[in-house]
Parts: sequence; structure tokens; C-alpha cells
Amino acid sequence: MKYVTIMDIAHALGVSKSTVSRALAGDVQNVKPETMELICETARRMGYRRNEAAVNLRRQHSKTIGIVIPEVVTSFFMNFIQFAQHDLRQKGYRTIIAVSNEDITQERECLDMLVQCRVDGILMSVCHRAANASLYQDLMSRGIPMVFFDRRVDGVEASQVHIDDASASVYMVEKLIRSGCRKIVHLLGPEHIGNATDRLHGYREVLEKFKLPYNPQYVVSGGLSAEEGAQAMERFVRSGLEFDAVFGFTETAVLGAKSVLQKMHYRIPEDVSLCCISGTALCTLVHPTLSAVEQPTAEMADTACRLLLEQMERPVHFKPQTVVLSGEVVLRESTKAV
Repeated sequence: MKYVTIMDIAHALGVSKSTVSRALAGDVQNVKPETMELICETARRMGYRRNEAAVNLRRQHSKTIGIVIPEVVTSFFMNFIQFAQHDLRQKGYRTIIAVSNEDITQERECLDMLVQCRVDGILMSVCHRAANASLYQDLMSRGIPMVFFDRRVDGVEASQVHIDDASASVYMVEKLIRSGCRKIVHLLGPEHIGNATDRLHGYREVLEKFKLPYNPQYVVSGGLSAEEGAQAMERFVRSGLEFDAVFGFTETAVLGAKSVLQKMHYRIPEDVSLCCISGTALCTLVHPTLSAVEQPTAEMADTACRLLLEQMERPVHFKPQTVVLSGEVVLRESTKAV
């Protein structure tokens, strides 16, 4: 597509580029009214649009914020983007969305693209707790503010916003135990995601609290996707170990496990209770509906945007902050009543 430029308008009217530029900027001191009217009408007719990138480049800012997310399967990240865009739009900022697809190389490519677009700041949910930490630090040292949300990152002096994953696990697993469950499978998230470690700690803490033995055979790598969760559940069932509940790192993995159990004619929750952390609307679209700890997405987006804008406005005096939010336990049909 060929974009109409100021030079195109100047050629069409036989006037100088500077005259067109002044007219489009509304410079009534240096452009005659009739000339300004002619130039503006010609610009409208030719479909001219001001090059905001060039204008912002001269002003040393782009009025653009980059948002990097690891995946688009669950609705959490889409909801976060929606809330963040609303907040940033009110402050006069546009957004560029990039997806790393849980891959550290693609994540670096996303960040490189945002740097080339000269974004003023970046909101980011990482795909690995530490792999690209030196890159994050380098970008911030070059004057590009960053705020990390949902997934915590290690070794970086930056603001972070996430829920208390360990406490969320404690609340959820405790509900299972108080409903009578004693042999609880934990579908563990990938170890390179910091939240997975925190949620495992919460799981173990509750078992200790209720004096239930911790058996590492009941901790199964469940990955992130429904397919990975299904495969993990199949492996565990084949082990022959008895179980009466499944607590998952994320809803997609538990939904995969749920499909396997239902195909094997397990009754939910009579035979097996199911629950997870990071529940979204997906939990309500299946039968039986899935109990979950839900994140305060709007509050997380509001807080992350506020911290980023504060850092952009006061880069010298800003001190990184870690904001830990509380998740909400929502009990549904997949767990027995307490």
C-alpha cells in the first residue's frame, strides 16, 4: 500500500513541502487562509494521514506501550490486555501486542520488535523466570521502563505485579482436604515458571498442616496445555495409585485431565474432585463447572499500568515495587461441598 505524503500533496498543488507542512499544522501566521483551505481539502481528497511515528520521533516519545504475553489460549491474558488498553488509552497511549508462544527466542524477537517501534515502555508476562533476565535489565538500563505481571521474574530490578501463588494454593488445597479428600494429585506447572514453584510450596504446606504425607509420586508434570494435562493424567492413572482429587497449576491442564477422567468414567466430584489456579471464564463453560482460584485481572492491569506510567514520568526517582494481590477462591461443581 502506498501512503500519501506531504511531498505528494506539494507536487499535486505545485507548492513547497514546507508550505504544505505548515498548512496541515494550522500555521495561520505563515499560510494564507485560501491556501490553507486548498491544501487541507486536497489532503482529505488524496487520503493523507499524518505520520504519527515521525511526529513522535521528533518529540522523543511514541505514545506507545508494548505488551508481551506468553500465550493466547486462556482468556486471562486477553482480559488483561483489554483492561490495560482501556487504562492506557485514557492516558493517551496506544498499545502494540506481542506473543512469545512460551518460547524464549520468540520472546527476544518480540522485545526487539518493540524496541524498533520505539515504545515508551513495556508490560510483560515472561515465558521463563530467568532465561532473558539480562536482556530485560539491558533494556531498562537503556531507558525503556518495564513492569512484569502475573509471572514473577528472578534477577531483575523491576516492578512486578502478581498474586500470592503459595497462599492461593493453600486456600484451594485446604478446601479439598476439608471436603474429605486425602490423596491429592498436583499437576505441576513447568519448573522454569516461578509461579509453579510457589504453587507447589503451597500444596506441600497444606499437607504438612493437616499431617498428611507428601508423596512425590502424586506430583506430576502437567505442563500448560490441555493436551499436556491429558497426557499427565493418563500416565498417573496407569500408575495404579489411588487418588480422590486433582489440583492443577492452570485451568487448561486440568481441563485436559478432566476429559481423560470422564472418558474413563470417573464421576466428578463423587470419585475425583478437580480444581486449579488461574481460573477464567473457561471454568464455567464445561460440565461440571471447575472450581478455581481466580486472579483479580482488572486490578492487576490497573496496578501494572500505574507503575509503568509512574516510572516513565519519574525515571530517576522511581523505585521498583513488588505488588502482591489476593486471588479469589471460587468453588463450583467439580469439588465436593466443604
